[in-house]
Amino acid sequence: MLLQASNLDKAYHMGKTRIEVLRDAELAVAEGESVAIVGASGAGKSTLLHVLGGLDRPDAGHVAVAGNDVYGMSGARRTRMRAVDVGFVFQSYHLMPEMDLLENVLLPAMALPGWLHGGGPARVRARELLEAVGLADRADHLPMELSGGEQQRAALARALMNQPRLVLADEPTGNLDDATGGRVLDLLLSLTEGEGHALVMVTHNRRVAERCDRVLQLRDGGIHPID
Repeated sequence: MLLQASNLDKAYHMGKTRIEVLRDAELAVAEGESVAIVGASGAGKSTLLHVLGGLDRPDAGHVAVAGNDVYGMSGARRTRMRAVDVGFVFQSYHLMPEMDLLENVLLPAMALPGWLHGGGPARVRARELLEAVGLADRADHLPMELSGGEQQRAALARALMNQPRLVLADEPTGNLDDATGGRVLDLLLSLTEGEGHALVMVTHNRRVAERCDRVLQLRDGGIHPID
């Protein structure tokens, strides 16, 4: 399995109240597979993605990506793992407002060793990705000059910049109208399938989820088959 998560627990404290978000959650995803996880607002879908991608350490349990223990490695190695093996597509885009689209797409490559001396091929790939998502003519535009759908497509290109083995997408169509959301989802699935990535997408939209190979549900802190 490309992604293997087992016995995940995660809780937060609000004052004296303990809120359990994940409870003995388990997930396995094969290379080339797309998996959607649905759940109500507040069920912990975003927290789950952050734990799977090495952004938020669980209270208990293990996560392995490509056989590597994510939380058993050093912080520096985990940062490199996120840069190389994991691509995030955030619901709120998280594009850098002062950078143009090409620079935003290049950001993951800048985290790799040798960037300053070998940026040429990275720039070529960034332009190819912008072309793939239909934004080749917007490469020198700032994010504020784009629509929400264009920003999400740029965020998708950025997530794929380093050819990650695992793509994690958090409500990638949640801020978009149906038509634009459909186009973004088409691109996400086609680009991940075309480049052999595995995809884990969380969403509250069952129609969106059903485009994936498998649909699971996050409820009561665990990951379950759909009833």
